[in-house]
Amino acid sequence: MRLFGSTDSGHTFKVRSFFLLSELAHDYEWIDLALARNARLENFRSVSKFGEVPVLQDEGQVLCQSNAILIYLAQKSRQFCGANEMEWQAILEWLCWESNRIGFSVPNLRYALRWAPQPPEVLSFLRDRAINDLKVLDNTLANAEFLLPSGPSIADISCSGYLFWLSQTGIDAAEFLHIQRWLSSMSALPGWVHPDIALVACT
Repeated sequence: MRLFGSTDSGHTFKVRSFFLLSELAHDYEWIDLALARNARLENFRSVSKFGEVPVLQDEGQVLCQSNAILIYLAQKSRQFCGANEMEWQAILEWLCWESNRIGFSVPNLRYALRWAPQPPEVLSFLRDRAINDLKVLDNTLANAEFLLPSGPSIADISCSGYLFWLSQTGIDAAEFLHIQRWLSSMSALPGWVHPDIALVACT
C-alpha cells in the first residue's frame, strides 16, 4: 500500500496514524503542497481525484478522503473497527460528525491563523464553532477513556487528527481536561507518533 500525504495535514495524519498503530506495511510518499497543483508529482496527480492529500493506493484501487480511507483500512485489517455492529454504527456516526464539525472548525481556524489571515469576524466565527465542537467532544469523554466502550477505534483516530496541534489555534487545551486526558491515552498507544514526526518526508 502507498500513502500520499504531506506535512501539516491532519487528514493525512489520521491515515498515517492508522498505519503506524496497526503496524500495516505501507510506503509513505510526501507531497509538497506548497507547489502549484500542476507542478506536483505526476504519480500523485494521476491518482488524486480531488488534487488533495491523503490518497491511498492498494492493489489497483485508489481511495481519497481520510475518513473513507480509514473505513477501508479498518474493514480490510479488522483493526480499530469496534467490537460489534452497534459499535461500527457508532464509528460511522462519529466519522460523519467529525467531517462536518471538529474536522472543519479546528483545521480552518488553524489555517487562518498560520497561513491565510482572515478578518476578525471570520476568526471569531471559526473560534466559536471550534470551541462548541470541542465542548461536545469533551462532554462525551467525561466518562469514557475512548469514544467506544471497547477501546480505541478509527473514530478516535479521526476525531483526534488535528487536536495534537490545538495550541496552533490559540485555544487553550487546559479548558478541555477530558480531551487532554484522551489525547494522552492516544499518544500512549504502541506505535503512535506525533504528526510533526509522522508526516515528514521519508529519506
